[in-house]
Amino acid sequence: MGFRCGIVGLPNVGKSTLFNALTETQAAQAANYPFCTIEPNVGQVAVPDARLDRIAAIAGSAKVIPTQLGFVDIAGLVKGASKGEGLGNQFLGNIREVDAVVHVLRCFEDDDIQHVANKVDPISDAEVVETELLLSDLESLEKRVPNAQKRATGGDKEAKIMASVLGQALELLREGKPARLTQPRDEEEARVFAQAQLLSAKPVLYVCNVAEEDAATGNALSEAVAAKAAREGAQSVVVSAAIESELVGMEQDERREYLAELGLDESGLSKVIRAGYDLLALNTFFTAGPKETRAWTFPRGAKAPQAAGEIHTDFEKGFIRAETIGFDDYIALKGESGAREAGKLRQEGKEYLVQDGDVLMFKFNV
Repeated sequence: MGFRCGIVGLPNVGKSTLFNALTETQAAQAANYPFCTIEPNVGQVAVPDARLDRIAAIAGSAKVIPTQLGFVDIAGLVKGASKGEGLGNQFLGNIREVDAVVHVLRCFEDDDIQHVANKVDPISDAEVVETELLLSDLESLEKRVPNAQKRATGGDKEAKIMASVLGQALELLREGKPARLTQPRDEEEARVFAQAQLLSAKPVLYVCNVAEEDAATGNALSEAVAAKAAREGAQSVVVSAAIESELVGMEQDERREYLAELGLDESGLSKVIRAGYDLLALNTFFTAGPKETRAWTFPRGAKAPQAAGEIHTDFEKGFIRAETIGFDDYIALKGESGAREAGKLRQEGKEYLVQDGDVLMFKFNV
């Protein structure tokens, strides 16, 4: 399963610079004028995970393959986008295709970089984009909900579900609240709500783009964003796109030394990845052997057959069992043989809830 985060924000907040740094490419043009990104650029990012190398070393793997997270650099939204202003609904459509929204906010002063509103105010910037997402959803549901209600009176079961859950979302939108606060009552409502693909239902991560000197501690602007995120049940991280750009091309030892000089324990990439995983409720399991050690992403709460399906659909269809070793046991007992001898290699069936860090071998038959 691929997971994609859409990077959004007003023009000139550092979106494309951050995208380039995160994906270590120059695929997105970073320029000091609005709408320099017209088509969405897509990049795959290897997810850093120290556990991967430790498992590979014990397994004697020839290759190490990390899991990946996709980032989509979506053009700058402006006030009126839901009505076609700027580059309009084209980009709202791009947001609809991602799993989560990474909302980059400018939290630095620089007279040399034009701000579309001629002022640096990340809270106001966030509200401009949020409003466009809300308005787009509102326009959509004000047409869909009455139609569903009408069909529901005729006994259409699916329409009844739609009228209930999307009606709740519509009320929230009319109050100026995002659709993600909707609370489906059961699995059927959750399915219908997900299929609606509402923009304001996407989980949001605020990325505060600060100057290099504020990267370690943040500043008053990023603190205001953190408070906003806390009120909304969202998340925020502090990143310096300028620092991330400097890290591109550095060797690992150089990176560590450079970050340490700045008082940083990790790169912005690691912060965004970890926050993105939490945002999307993702975990990681591993497969290990002489040929390769590989990390796999799966949704929290997934059972063993669903996790097996992340490798191949045949694994899920023909699932028999999962030979399972917890990460700590794998490391402490020096791999599969030691875990088997110590009785720590478990045979788990279809109802097993896969845990973060599990080292798995699936048995299947097709």
